[in-house]
Amino acid sequence: MTPPTVPTPGRVAVTGANGFVGARLASHLGGRGTVVHAVVRGAPTLDTGRGVEVHVADVADVAATTTALSGCEAAYYLVHAMAGGSGFAARDRELARSFARAASAAGVERIVYLGGLGQGHLSEHLASRQEVGRVLGSTGVPVVELRAAVVLGAGSISFEMVRYLTERLPVMVCPRWVSTPTQPIGLGDLLAYLTEASGAAPGVYEVGCPDVTTYREMMETYARVRGLRRRLIMKVPVLTPTLSAHWVDVVTPVDRAVSHALIGSLTNEVTVRDRARTDAAFTVRPLGVEAAIAAALEEQAAAVPATLFDRRHGLHEGVYTHRAAARVRTGAGPDGTVPGLDEDLDDCGGRLSWYGLPLAWRLRVSLGHLFGEDLRLHRPERIVEGATVDWWTVERRAPQRLVLSARSWFCGDAWLGFRVLSGPPLRVEQVGSLRTKGVVGLAYWWLLRPVHQVVFRAMVRHRVARARRAARWRP
Repeated sequence: MTPPTVPTPGRVAVTGANGFVGARLASHLGGRGTVVHAVVRGAPTLDTGRGVEVHVADVADVAATTTALSGCEAAYYLVHAMAGGSGFAARDRELARSFARAASAAGVERIVYLGGLGQGHLSEHLASRQEVGRVLGSTGVPVVELRAAVVLGAGSISFEMVRYLTERLPVMVCPRWVSTPTQPIGLGDLLAYLTEASGAAPGVYEVGCPDVTTYREMMETYARVRGLRRRLIMKVPVLTPTLSAHWVDVVTPVDRAVSHALIGSLTNEVTVRDRARTDAAFTVRPLGVEAAIAAALEEQAAAVPATLFDRRHGLHEGVYTHRAAARVRTGAGPDGTVPGLDEDLDDCGGRLSWYGLPLAWRLRVSLGHLFGEDLRLHRPERIVEGATVDWWTVERRAPQRLVLSARSWFCGDAWLGFRVLSGPPLRVEQVGSLRTKGVVGLAYWWLLRPVHQVVFRAMVRHRVARARRAARWRP
């Protein structure tokens, strides 16, 4: 029997809204027309788009949290203290107790909590996650607790561990925990469960993909989805969780405090034991592991064009970003724009000289040929979104702004963007991002990093010079 779809409350609170799941849930609910109180402890880093109101409050402060929850029918609790290192279980317990008191005082009708799967003798991390669920109900507010394992989405610590290990190590020696059964869940499916949870009957619900897998199988599946050669994975029983945590530190750039706590839990089987109860209460039918990994990679790639100019310099969630800017010394137009820049951007493509340093680009095209690429110059009639320009697709074209993408480079997926920084001083900025693919992509980025620094500076200066010439040629 398929359960009826339950409408989302008109006003909810999301605590931990700066976190991986919290930020995405706040945006998801806001996009559905729900008014969201995004409760954060410090400066907000989430997208405060439609329907999202930021409320700054430390969950440990009952009075401030009560104010932040005021007027909300439901409150999502997505806070955990793992990033604080040792002693996180005690901190989680106290934070949950404070939040339960605040929710009761604010008149919240339902708490929705995201905990962790697992049965029997649990690691400190998993035991703490389940204890928090019990503490949240201590003041009588009904609690809907979703228990999940690995979340398959760009930005999830577990997913990033799988990404970096698989991308960087064609051959790897792994500890025994790579064979522990686990039942991950795609980020989109988790958000759907959380959305419906505000109307579900109180209780514990286990959520996950329909298939049980292991970390070893997830890495093999990731390699297949990403188009990498099959990874050779050898299991070594002598690697303890502590030693394997240090091994992960060497290979991956993920947060050590969080990854160490998670690795300590990888010896626990985390699988769904009662799917029938969950299926009876929710309409969600989650994707399988391979489809969820493919969706995670595609959703990340689809999001980059809109966030390109906001991406931090360096490595973030598997994407390397480099930026450069050049000052415009001829002054701004009457509306604060760079004269001639739009004419230059609309003249994009068809010849290597448009980019600047054509010899460097000719070498890049030749390098691609060695790896089977066929990069050809192509000039469309108009530079509009969706048009093909050389080896790029136009993703964004707005006044004084252009974003291009190339999803089939031998070294990974690339994005290139230009925009105006109003300053002062007035500048044109160029941002390039590369989601590297395998060891070849990683080597490409690091070996050419010094070259990119020179090339990017030259390219953005070339943009300014071309804009100045285009402005002089205006009729």
